[in-house]
Amino acid sequence: MSVLVLVAPGQGAQTPGFLTPWLDLPGTADRLAAWSDAIGLDLAHYGTQADEDAIRDTAVAQPLLVAAGLLSAQALGDITPGAVAGHSVGEITAAAYAGVLSEDDALRFVRKRGLAMADAAAVTETGMAALLGGDPDVTVAHLEKLGLTPANVNGAGQIVAAGTLEQLAALAEDKPEGVRKVVALKVAGAFHTHHMAPAVTVLEEAAKDLVVADPRLTYLSNGDGKVVTEGSDVVARLVGQVANPVRWDLCMDTFRELGATALIEVCPGGTLTGIAKRALKGVRTLAVKTPDDLDAARVLIAETAESAAADAAAATDA
Repeated sequence: MSVLVLVAPGQGAQTPGFLTPWLDLPGTADRLAAWSDAIGLDLAHYGTQADEDAIRDTAVAQPLLVAAGLLSAQALGDITPGAVAGHSVGEITAAAYAGVLSEDDALRFVRKRGLAMADAAAVTETGMAALLGGDPDVTVAHLEKLGLTPANVNGAGQIVAAGTLEQLAALAEDKPEGVRKVVALKVAGAFHTHHMAPAVTVLEEAAKDLVVADPRLTYLSNGDGKVVTEGSDVVARLVGQVANPVRWDLCMDTFRELGATALIEVCPGGTLTGIAKRALKGVRTLAVKTPDDLDAARVLIAETAESAAADAAAATDA
C-alpha cells in the first residue's frame, strides 16, 4: 500500500525572507495579518524583512514556523495523508493540521511557548549543536559524560546535543569517537532539556484554554514515535516535549511500519527531507520551500493516491 506522510520542521529551519514568495498567494496576507493581530507579533514583517538575528529569537521563530507550515499545507489542497508528524515546534503545526487544535489556538499556544522558552533560555547561557556521524550509543555516552543532553535523536547519523555554552565548547574540543563534525545550531537555548522546565509550567496553564479535538489523521508523537489517538494526550505531549528529547528516529521507524512511500515536508522544508533521504531509502521525498514547489508536491500526492488505489483494487481482486 502506498502511504504519504506530511511532516513539519522545527526551529532552525527559518531563513531571512522565507515567507516573501508566499505572500503572493491569494488570501495569505490576510491570514497572516489576522494571526499577527491575535498573537501580537507581525508575522509578515518577520517573515519577509527581518534579519537572521531577529528571527533566531525563540519567541519569533516558533510562531513564524507554525504559520509558514500551516500556510503551505493549506496550499497543497484538500489531501488526506496517511500520517502527520512534526519535529519539535513543528509538532504544533502537525496537531493543527490533524484537527487537534484550531489554527488560531495553535498560533496562540506557540506564541506562549516561544515566549516561555525564551524566558527559560535567558536564565543560563545555553545552546545546541548537531553531531554528524558516529555510533549513537557511543555519542550519547560521551554527551552525558560532558553533562550534555541528547536533545534530538534524529536518526541517519545525527544527534543534537544541548546544554550550557561551556559544555558545548568542551564538546567542540572533544568530539565523540566517529563523529565527523559538530555544527552549532541557530537556536537561542538548550531546548528539550531540563533547562526548559519553567516553560512546561507556563504551558500547562496555557493548555487549559485550548479547545481540543481528537486527531482526524494518524498523528505521531515526536517523543516516542507512537500514534496518538486522543486530543488530550496530544496536548499533554505538546506541553511536556519542551523539556524532553525529540526522538525523530522513532518517528521514522513508525513511518516504515506504516508503509510510507512518500514524504512531503511543509515550508520551510529541507531539514527533515534531508534526514529521510538518508534514513528512509526508497521513500520519495519533497521539501516545500516556496510556492514553486507546490506543483511537484501535488504531482507526488496524486501519484501516491493512484498507487494506493491500485494496491487496494489489486487486494480486492485477490
